[in-house]
Amino acid sequence: MQGSVTLHCGQARVEAVVGACGVSKQKQQLPKTNAVGFRSSEFCAAQSTSFKTKSSAASHQRQYSPLKVVAVDYPRPDIDGTVNYLEAAALSAFLKESKRPDRPLKVVIAGAGLAGLSTAKYVSDAGHIPILLEARDVLGGKVAAWKDKDGDWYETGLHIFFGAYPNMQNLFGELGINDRLQWKEHSMIFAMPDKPGEFSRFDFPDVLPAPLNGVWAILKNNEMLSWEEKIRFAIGLLPAIVGGQNYVEAMDKYTVKEWMLKQGVPQRVNDEVFIAMSKALNFIDPDDLSMQCVLIALNRFLQETHGSKMAFLDGAPPERLCKPIVDYFSARGGEVRFNSRLQEFVLNEDGTVKHFQLQNGSIVEGDVYVSAMPVDIFKLLVPDQWASIPYFRRLDKLVGVPVINVHIWFDRKLKSSYDHLLFSRSPLLSVYADMSTTCKEYYDPNKSMLELVFAPADEWIGRSDAEIIEATMQELAKLFPDEIAADQSKAKILKYHVVKTPRSVYRTIPNCEPCRPLQRSPIPRFYMAGDFTKQKYLASMEGAVLSGKLCSQSIVQDYEKIISSAPSLAKETTLV
Repeated sequence: MQGSVTLHCGQARVEAVVGACGVSKQKQQLPKTNAVGFRSSEFCAAQSTSFKTKSSAASHQRQYSPLKVVAVDYPRPDIDGTVNYLEAAALSAFLKESKRPDRPLKVVIAGAGLAGLSTAKYVSDAGHIPILLEARDVLGGKVAAWKDKDGDWYETGLHIFFGAYPNMQNLFGELGINDRLQWKEHSMIFAMPDKPGEFSRFDFPDVLPAPLNGVWAILKNNEMLSWEEKIRFAIGLLPAIVGGQNYVEAMDKYTVKEWMLKQGVPQRVNDEVFIAMSKALNFIDPDDLSMQCVLIALNRFLQETHGSKMAFLDGAPPERLCKPIVDYFSARGGEVRFNSRLQEFVLNEDGTVKHFQLQNGSIVEGDVYVSAMPVDIFKLLVPDQWASIPYFRRLDKLVGVPVINVHIWFDRKLKSSYDHLLFSRSPLLSVYADMSTTCKEYYDPNKSMLELVFAPADEWIGRSDAEIIEATMQELAKLFPDEIAADQSKAKILKYHVVKTPRSVYRTIPNCEPCRPLQRSPIPRFYMAGDFTKQKYLASMEGAVLSGKLCSQSIVQDYEKIISSAPSLAKETTLV
């Protein structure tokens, strides 16, 4: 006999059908909606780290029937008419509606993160054939995820989709998967270190347009900043609001801390807001972060009514986002090849790419070559013939920042969590979320799974998982004093996963902007994609997707040049 329980999370209502051991037999009538259920997958698998004393209980609970989830989240915001969304849609239309090529190009792309996937999707829209090479056996790059032996997902990072991500939002629409984004209430929620267990909210009213909704959210919050501090902060931001993108890019020469001193912004704004924001944006502290990074986010959040509205993906990114992209371009003749790690760019005498040499001994030839690899990996592969070219030499300043993502499964449902992203304001933790509440596929009515970003991670990346978990628990005891104790005398850990990324997004320190490469390289028929390449969204999922579109645009614009210079195509054209 089956029972059901209903979880109320803000405006979200989730029905979970459990097995004979369900906690309730009462069933509530839910409003009609499009059901999005859990999807099982063996896309990727890995081992978990478990506490043996709890393994039998966890195994027993796996005998329940699969959860069936029906959720009513907040409506998708009305972003389709915004300037940035229309600009992104126009770029998509340019690629899809461009003149069909007489000879489709074979575009070989190294790296199946979002930049490589985006490039493959959009070159296929333009009528070309992408061959996507991935070193590992999982899609996604920095959004990769794996399944453990219990069937639970653990991810490379905690990924949030903002209303201010127009190219990402267009991509979801083009793939027909808008319903996979679970939109949350329009708020930003900060933990209060001096008031353990309490949170401070910035609530953006839907009835007000930008920037009034942002101004209202700041003015209504009286726990974090005084009126004087808010006014001085607002005055300091005026040049960014008036000056737009030109001012934002000019501020790349200052750290956040230097800019605050220059603009007369009180130190407490840094302590209360910017430390948390800096770690969330780039995993480093405001003493090091370029102010350009913060201003880009603030500009979008303050100038777009729904810019700061957040959504969670309803499951693991490799399945729910990356696989639909692969299905899309595969249906148009493209393909993805796993376990295809690039070993070398083999060059012709003139310095152009002859082929990609893989570590497994095979070679891959194409008409166009794209690197969508992380900047740190690409720098290791730059051929000697290219090393002195300024375009490549400037990449030396772009260095990935270490990041640690922590997942902890507890033996109970934590009551002090929200159906939202939370800024921890901890010296060790950046942001976190109870994924058992925020995400359909991870939903559990009886236990919590916290996913946390451990940052800055420079001093921790080499430490053991056990040390990282111990430090995380000490911080969680401050955030959840009534429910979590560092010694596990309260909530107990069932299992955990620690995912270390020694080099993640590039460290956005001052004066990096001139070092970011354009997608069109100085080498004919060789292009670059990646969130580190030149585009206005810096190191982010949106930046990665936009870089792939810009890379595809460059290839389409260069088609006639490529036709005349690509040996295989030139030969075919002569024979016709």
